[in-house]
Amino acid sequence: MEPTQTSLPAPEQPAPDWAGRIFGAFLLLWIAVVTIAVHVAGYFAGQVALATGDAWPGWVWLLIVLGQSALVFLPAGLLGRFWQRPRYRALFQVWAVAGLFPLVLAPVHLPPPLQAPLATVLQIVLASIFSGVVSLIGRRRRLSAVAGPTAAGSPALLALVVAPLLALPWLWWGAFGSWLDILLNLAAGASLGLAAALTLDIFWIRPFYATAADNGHGSTGSRILDLFLGGFVAGTALLLLGSGFGYNGTQLPLLLVLASLGWVVMALSRPQANVRALLLLLGLAAAAPLLLLDPRELAALLLLVPGLEWVFAATALTIAIGWLAGAVLLLGRLLATQVSLQSRRRAVLVLAVPAWLVAVAVYAGQGHPGLYGERLFVVLEDQASLATIPQGTDVANRRQIVYDTLVAHAGTTQADLRQALDRTGVEYRPYYLVNGLAVDGGPLLRLWLETRPEVDRVLANPTLRPINIENVADPFRQTVPAPTEPPWNLTRIGAGRVWEELGITGAGVVVGQSDSGVQWDHPELLDGYRGSGGDHDYNWLDPWYGTEAPRDIGGHGTHTLGSVLGNGVGVAPDAEWYGCANLARNLGNTALYLDCLQFMLAPFPLNGDPLRDGDPARGANVLNNSWGCPDIEGCDPESLLPAIQALRAAGTFVVVSAGNDGPACASLDNPPAIYDEAFSVGATTPGDGLATFSSRGPVAVDGSNRVKPDIVAPGVQILSAFPGDSYRTWEGTSMAGPHLAGVVALMWSANPALVGDVETTEQILQDTAEPIAADPACDGAGTVPTNTYGFGLVDAFAAVEAALAAGR
Repeated sequence: MEPTQTSLPAPEQPAPDWAGRIFGAFLLLWIAVVTIAVHVAGYFAGQVALATGDAWPGWVWLLIVLGQSALVFLPAGLLGRFWQRPRYRALFQVWAVAGLFPLVLAPVHLPPPLQAPLATVLQIVLASIFSGVVSLIGRRRRLSAVAGPTAAGSPALLALVVAPLLALPWLWWGAFGSWLDILLNLAAGASLGLAAALTLDIFWIRPFYATAADNGHGSTGSRILDLFLGGFVAGTALLLLGSGFGYNGTQLPLLLVLASLGWVVMALSRPQANVRALLLLLGLAAAAPLLLLDPRELAALLLLVPGLEWVFAATALTIAIGWLAGAVLLLGRLLATQVSLQSRRRAVLVLAVPAWLVAVAVYAGQGHPGLYGERLFVVLEDQASLATIPQGTDVANRRQIVYDTLVAHAGTTQADLRQALDRTGVEYRPYYLVNGLAVDGGPLLRLWLETRPEVDRVLANPTLRPINIENVADPFRQTVPAPTEPPWNLTRIGAGRVWEELGITGAGVVVGQSDSGVQWDHPELLDGYRGSGGDHDYNWLDPWYGTEAPRDIGGHGTHTLGSVLGNGVGVAPDAEWYGCANLARNLGNTALYLDCLQFMLAPFPLNGDPLRDGDPARGANVLNNSWGCPDIEGCDPESLLPAIQALRAAGTFVVVSAGNDGPACASLDNPPAIYDEAFSVGATTPGDGLATFSSRGPVAVDGSNRVKPDIVAPGVQILSAFPGDSYRTWEGTSMAGPHLAGVVALMWSANPALVGDVETTEQILQDTAEPIAADPACDGAGTVPTNTYGFGLVDAFAAVEAALAAGR
């Protein structure tokens, strides 16, 4: 008699942990909202501070990051400590650990914007420390291999397929920095990839497979659903890790890009080991934006740097590629069991090669091949003396002597340094208006230059990387009709009375404009352009892109020049002009400002050499400079002083906007507005009040405590020309300065004997200005001139009348 066989009951599936699911879903949403909101709000608040005053100190970001980590770690850490079911305990723990990463990386925000290499080194060191601690925790846990499904193909090879696809948008639009930038950012990407790989492997992926049975998933389909849901857990952890790894705003694209890779991470995961595959995937994915995005651009977004829309487009496309790749890989994992392992590996290898070839082709064909990295500006000790320049009425002779003196002095004193740079193969560009050189090089070259006996100091000369300017969209365009009568600001300063009662419109005076560029054929500006017939030699310089005709991708220059001499919106409508683009994208440097200032003193033909081909006889009488050079652009208080002094010696009237860093006292702190040799202009409102943003004196940054601004003019609700034959209203001291430049053009047109007589012209402007009550906060007793209004509101009619009477 055979024994009776009894069947064992199937193991009972554990009941779903609905509480864990609910808490997990709510915590996921909480982390996403907190992380994104904190970094977006913090970044834009910092941008507002930068645009309206001083940049935030690093400790403010430390507080922001501390707040983020507390809001994430406290709920995640408590749930991870006390939750009973292992799967959800692991879920909460991986988020808690990832939530600490931004806190560990918080010191990265301490270096100033120009110290990106230092910040990158800090990222590498701190991320490596974090990885070391996480690795030790993993060893203490004695993680062992768990039986389970194998990913389709080789996970490391699959990572090498996905990574170049994620880099495509950045290769299309972005550009590499220097060799040092490349090496540091590759190491930074690797350090972030390692930290993320270890965190996910130890705190999520290994526990994920170890608890697969407890979670009630046995079939292939249910395992894929489990991986799908697990991708949201991994993506949330990556969101936190990415938020901690950024500088000057690069954390914003980074956190969003990494968060989109949750499904890819789970598709590549396996029970045995995941670090190598995840390191390749996440390290390369993080390296793409770090390598190809210039942190200086995001550091000054609200300074209206045109062209940054590509960053948002690249981020969005990378996110889409990440989600799509994850979905495809998860589907491939479902079908993988039907194909042999050898065939899967062969197929993945076949895909990896064309993926990298496509990436290389995109970069070579549509990107910006080359290196666009560190540059320095070397200021020589021996600056030319112009004390013996004759100050007579022969302005043309004075300009020629100044030019010849400066060029000869630069040639003599720079000779040894130029020869040394030639021998080492270092690229450089000599300057004469400030005796110095722009040099391509980084920290090591800087150390050597600072040892040279002829060198006074070496400044950073930050240069934005190139973009496709043809596709730059203008986010500031307005639809404002052309004026049918003079705008309020022209009436307020009496410009209309000068035209009507005195018949003076600025004829015979040449105005030089250094700004973002100009739409030269705008109806307001065409007839005043010196090259209106199409001859741009001596009339246009673009040190950014080398364009052969004036253009304006930002609009700022067209607007400011319109206020100087536009037919219907300008103070001196019959003055003549030529231009230069020192701020094509509104973030310049010492060399770019000098390129244009030299062109204003002695214009030269397209592709000419400023040291050989300059023609001072074609130089400008009056300069409008609606810009300043803050430290984010590499300037120190004296970086442009020799240039402004030389222009004054040559008889050029230099008008400079005071800056938009108010309302604090001593907020007028950027060259060239701080110089006694420049005439600085603050901004008033339609009610004659000082605009809140208008910078105040005294000038403290150079220790002089001189009173500034010199005068004020309308700078709020200013209607002027804009690219596309359009018009818009704008505000800023950038809009105030052009009024003063136009008034000087009227004065010199009325009395040519004043041309080149800068001191007498300044005295007339001061004597005829309309006094305004001082602000006690910055002016004390309020004696004129004051640190808020200077000598008062410019009065065009009184100034021109006084100019006509001068010398009689």
